[in-house]
Amino acid sequence: MPTRPQLAHLLAACAAALPVLLAAPAAVAAPHEPPPPPAAIGGERMGLSGVQVAPLPGAPALPGDLTGRSWIVADAASGDVLAASNPHLRLAPASTLKILFADTVLPKFDRNLVHRVADAEIQGIGPGSSLVGIKEDLDYRVEDLWRGVFLSSGNDAVHVLSHMNGGIRQTVTEMQARADALQARDTKVISPDGYDMDGQVSSAYDLTLFARAGLRNPDFRMYCATRDALFPGAVDKNTGQRGSFGIANTDRLLGKYPGLIGVKNGFTTEAGSTFVGAAERNGRTLLVTVMHPSTYQKVYDETAALLDWGFAAADKVTPVGKLVDEAPAGGTEPTPTGQAGGTAGAPAPPPHPSPSPTESARTAAGAAAGGGPDGGDDGLGPAGWLGIGAAVLLVAGAAGARFLLRRRDRSS
Repeated sequence: MPTRPQLAHLLAACAAALPVLLAAPAAVAAPHEPPPPPAAIGGERMGLSGVQVAPLPGAPALPGDLTGRSWIVADAASGDVLAASNPHLRLAPASTLKILFADTVLPKFDRNLVHRVADAEIQGIGPGSSLVGIKEDLDYRVEDLWRGVFLSSGNDAVHVLSHMNGGIRQTVTEMQARADALQARDTKVISPDGYDMDGQVSSAYDLTLFARAGLRNPDFRMYCATRDALFPGAVDKNTGQRGSFGIANTDRLLGKYPGLIGVKNGFTTEAGSTFVGAAERNGRTLLVTVMHPSTYQKVYDETAALLDWGFAAADKVTPVGKLVDEAPAGGTEPTPTGQAGGTAGAPAPPPHPSPSPTESARTAAGAAAGGGPDGGDDGLGPAGWLGIGAAVLLVAGAAGARFLLRRRDRSS
């Protein structure tokens, strides 16, 4: 059995070493610096606030009176973003969300298919909604319903098509899946028609992705460019003949701005005005989205001004971002920035790679000097765990020494 002086010496050594050893893991356990935010979809500058533009010599200046809280100008073919302001700002989309609805549902039904509308299909439409005037127990061709969606922004037409597609909930689920496939990460779908709903948001960037995808469908392109049409009406009780009435596209730029293809406008109390427009000039198609300007008319004025600027500046600016392509099937996706050089589906590196042996040695040295960690994901690293183990052993040794001293005293 150790002598009393030996036990006393062991206890004193443990007491002296314990604070020093315990200090190392405390330093190593300090939290990591927060990791940098993930790269914005479309490129780093797409995640910055304020106006993003990179003019070359001779480039025209951007319009000076833009009030939209978020906007973007992009080339539909290349995907190059020529200029943008807060493109990923999440805002209420109003009826521009119908672009995603059309891109999701339009390919499913032949335009000549005839559908008899049940009363339940036009119930539950939000008060104050825009309507094309669909009546229950009447037959409508699918192409009539789509004209009601694009020209009159009819929420009743959206509801009928949604019921044909399996119901409102099913359609919302499919729209969200379509948004995810297009890498539209700012979009949360709650209603298929864009009616104001808590939590329903999109962004200028995402709406532009939807428009770009939709315009690849000839039927989508035809409907959004239609200025006016006849819509089936009710049956005349006297003659038994079914009448019709005229509807006109509510897009105020269609037929007025040179080369305008169309796409979709929107307005709700929460969203204010939103607009997605596409125009073609000299073989180039530009997409412009403007969200939440100061007044209703401003959305058209600012869209026209940005289109003018885009056609004049297209070859005189360096792109500040990219419209990403649709993610490949099977769950793999292109790089978040959508730029060349990435490998689709490649796993992302861990945010804090495990340190090499040399780095571990530097970590241990830094901890001994009172510095913070630079190690593994748990925040401790190898040196930290070694320090904790040593401290536990010393504490156990100290406790054992005290026990032996007390036992010796009792024996004496």
